Amino acid sequence: MALSGLKHECVFASEIRKDLRDLYKINFPNTPHIEGDITKVKIKDIPDHDILCAGFPCQPFSQAGYQMGFDDKGRGNMFYVIRDILKEKKPKYLFLENVANLKGHDGGNTWNTIERELIKVGYGIDECILSPHQFGIPQHRKRIYIVGIRRDQGTINDFHFPEPTNEKCDIHDIIDESDSNYIPLKEETRNYIETWSQFVKLAEENNCKLPGFPIWAMEFGADYEYENTPPCHQKASQLKGKHGKLGSVIIGKSKAQMLAQLPIYAQDTRKEGEKFQDWKIRYIKQNRDFYSKNKEWIDNWINKIRTYQNSHMKFEWNCGNNASMTLDDKILQFRASGLRVKMPTFSPALNLVGTQIPIFPWVDVPDSDLKGRYMTIKEAAKIQGMEQLSFSSNMSPTRCFEALGNAVNVEVVKKIAQELLK
Repeated sequence: MALSGLKHECVFASEIRKDLRDLYKINFPNTPHIEGDITKVKIKDIPDHDILCAGFPCQPFSQAGYQMGFDDKGRGNMFYVIRDILKEKKPKYLFLENVANLKGHDGGNTWNTIERELIKVGYGIDECILSPHQFGIPQHRKRIYIVGIRRDQGTINDFHFPEPTNEKCDIHDIIDESDSNYIPLKEETRNYIETWSQFVKLAEENNCKLPGFPIWAMEFGADYEYENTPPCHQKASQLKGKHGKLGSVIIGKSKAQMLAQLPIYAQDTRKEGEKFQDWKIRYIKQNRDFYSKNKEWIDNWINKIRTYQNSHMKFEWNCGNNASMTLDDKILQFRASGLRVKMPTFSPALNLVGTQIPIFPWVDVPDSDLKGRYMTIKEAAKIQGMEQLSFSSNMSPTRCFEALGNAVNVEVVKKIAQELLK
């Protein structure tokens, strides 16, 4: 979309998912070749082209994944397919995108391999980590962009990535309150939000500043040993009688029964003599200290979450100390790490997980006296620079969000391409 907007013509596209190939055809019906699995396409059959654009799978390099890199067969080695196309087709420019963690993955070895292979097939390259929010677009989406020029065609030294403008972001700019095509909040979800809203209100009433570290409510009232010897290597007698998840007394006839009464993250199996990670030790200590200082008002609230799933017992306040102590005017997002609360400036990155769609609690729900709904597909498309995108009627809302979450930001790509193609 970015390059078409700059008057370039797509001559070939490859996308492994059929519904996304259909999406290409709907939006770019004149593209002569839209193929499936690129590993099954003969390189000689790919048309000659001036610019190769590619995003190779990010999961092998993402901080959220197993970080297997090139050892992730079928995904991690997709980069080599790109290299082979460059080697045979020799386009003048290359334009790649991946997760920001790519350069630091495996102590820099992954990046060194990518750089070496691209140089070996004849390209001068440059790279930069950029996010739409740096240009006033209300989405925080740090990605590494890699550009290259074939060395016999020019020098990369003349290229400069666009400088961030750091314009103010406001999520209200993309919200359409009249959009009726929204996913409603389940009653259960509203209950989770209301419970944590009460927590925030109680904190304010008791002059408690919400911490910058993640709140792990499972640690409230706990006193099991965790710093020197992880519970998995403790004897049953060391666990029995201690307080585990939400301060409940640990009982049971077997060690397995007792371990099950700890917070899920404290049940980790570690090697003999291996401690918990430093960050985990720090978060447990911080949460116990927080509870100790605020026990009086927390104990009046804690029963509300006893039946919640683990992730719903976690809470992240990303709003600092000066924000209003309410969730009503913030961006909310349910993640594996808990309910995350952000200022209404820019959205967290859209991602492949359909359950992590941002929530706008202040938006009126049409034909209802309720407030609060998920970001709509149109709004998500807008923060990706894809307002004109047409979706197939066969694609579910969740799948539409997954597609947008797997896409590059059009405006950022356009800004880089304008510099590269001068």
